[in-house]
Amino acid sequence: MLTRSSPGVSAGGEPGGRPGVGRAVAVLALVALAALIPLLGPSAALHGTGEAAAPGTAGIALLRTVLFAALCVPPGELFLRRLARSVPGAPPAMPRSWAPYAAAAGFVAALGLASVVSTGNLVPTGPADLDVGGLYASRDGKLALLEVNAFAVAGLCALSRRPVIQVGPLAAVLVAEALRAHPTTEHGPLLGSGLTLVHLICASLWVGGLLYALRTLRGWDDREAGAALLGLYARVAAVLLAAVTATGVWSSLRRMPSDTILEQLTDTAYGRALLAKVILMVAVAALALWARIRLRRAADPLTACTPARAEVVALGAVVALSGLLTALPVPIRW
Repeated sequence: MLTRSSPGVSAGGEPGGRPGVGRAVAVLALVALAALIPLLGPSAALHGTGEAAAPGTAGIALLRTVLFAALCVPPGELFLRRLARSVPGAPPAMPRSWAPYAAAAGFVAALGLASVVSTGNLVPTGPADLDVGGLYASRDGKLALLEVNAFAVAGLCALSRRPVIQVGPLAAVLVAEALRAHPTTEHGPLLGSGLTLVHLICASLWVGGLLYALRTLRGWDDREAGAALLGLYARVAAVLLAAVTATGVWSSLRRMPSDTILEQLTDTAYGRALLAKVILMVAVAALALWARIRLRRAADPLTACTPARAEVVALGAVVALSGLLTALPVPIRW
């Protein structure tokens, strides 16, 4: 995987073909499949529960999925670049940053979500329905505007000579998302926002870091340096996985108390989507363990990239389910 391409063989592994064409098609296909989760998920999750879907649930879930994905790419790149600098003899070549594209996608998604907030959480049918000035009058509106502006600034920072300054505006988006997820009317909103903030930070470093690690290894010819980088990432990822799991379980128990969680996992749309996310997370953890075992015991440690690629795909589905969860009715505390 990390060796130089043979003559007449493209980087995509196709003789005489254009480099990366097959890979690009595969990525587009995976993105299209991931988009089906928020688009078709609401109707499937709500079926038979008796719960009513809010207007535009599918569209909001898709926009939130894009926003979450955009939040994963830049922090993951910055995190992995820092790890790469600590690898002895690491090649200087690093993949081109996707941060500007991620910021653009996040800006569009945040703008779409802000337009929904401006109409009182209704889907706007035209420009006349938008009340941009009204966004300043509500907490949700101010947070929506903050996310739009923060993504715009993050994009400019990503194009600058010091892309590390993206951290500021990206942190603003993460804080805004954590506050938005827990309105002041709920019990213990500050605790809930704190849990969500830690969850989002750890998840973005984990997902974005793994994606950039695989992109980096594809361009490195030094197999020892590649194995060392993957090992460094795996050690940090184990901590991130533990933090994501702990904060996710705690947040779920706050919304679905332990004495009702089994019923709500099957009888509510939120519970069903959460159950699907838990099952996927178990699969992700198994893939991560498989990759770690290969990294330690295999004759070629870089065979760990195979389960790691599958892990990235599964994490993409987890991100889509997370976007779906934000659009579904919050379960009732029985």
